[in-house]
Amino acid sequence: MIIGHIGARKGSKGVPGKNFRMICGKPLIDWSLDQLIDSTAIDAVVVSTDDEAIYDHAVARGALKIGLRPAHLATDTAGKWGVWQHALGAAEALTGPASAFVDLDCTSPLRLPEDIENALGLFVEKRPDMVMSCCEARKNPYFNLVEPDATGALHVSKPLPGGVVARQQAPVVYEHAASTYVVAPAYLRRAKSLFEGRVIPYLMPPERCVDIDSPFDFKLVEFLLNDRLKESAE
Repeated sequence: MIIGHIGARKGSKGVPGKNFRMICGKPLIDWSLDQLIDSTAIDAVVVSTDDEAIYDHAVARGALKIGLRPAHLATDTAGKWGVWQHALGAAEALTGPASAFVDLDCTSPLRLPEDIENALGLFVEKRPDMVMSCCEARKNPYFNLVEPDATGALHVSKPLPGGVVARQQAPVVYEHAASTYVVAPAYLRRAKSLFEGRVIPYLMPPERCVDIDSPFDFKLVEFLLNDRLKESAE
């Protein structure tokens, strides 16, 4: 039993109502919800939300009836991990034990169906506690990320002996891309945060890892989605 999950909180300070806002012809949540529903690998879909309209919409489309998210998980300080734990427990009460928990971030609609398949494939092959979507970082703390000291003077964030004078010399670092996750249910039940176990990256190109957190992000994702739709229509 593979459970597909989407978290879609009602509130948003950066882009009010963004999870149910229309983008390229349908609500933002549907770009991820459609992928879960259409995936042959996903056996059941659950949407965790405190928004009655989003909940009713998801249930009408076939999501499990788990009720609204508890109030303590509906604040802007509530972490992803607690939301996942609650959703897994509520879903398993209806479906029975899960073999994998797949989370798609509602605000990252640029992933492709193959990203879900590939992340699941990596999970099955490597057997980590969690597969996390990542992309190569545009800035590197060993080379061109800097931070001020007590006097305000800038220094490389993570200096190495001898220094790094070219990006190619710096250790590889990844950006945590809030897009696609596959989690072992046993790990999700016992751990208290994402990085307590063996977490491995599923690498995605940066153009599929844009997360909507501001009006500018929304416009950028809308442009990229429209561009993709035009290409597929040609």
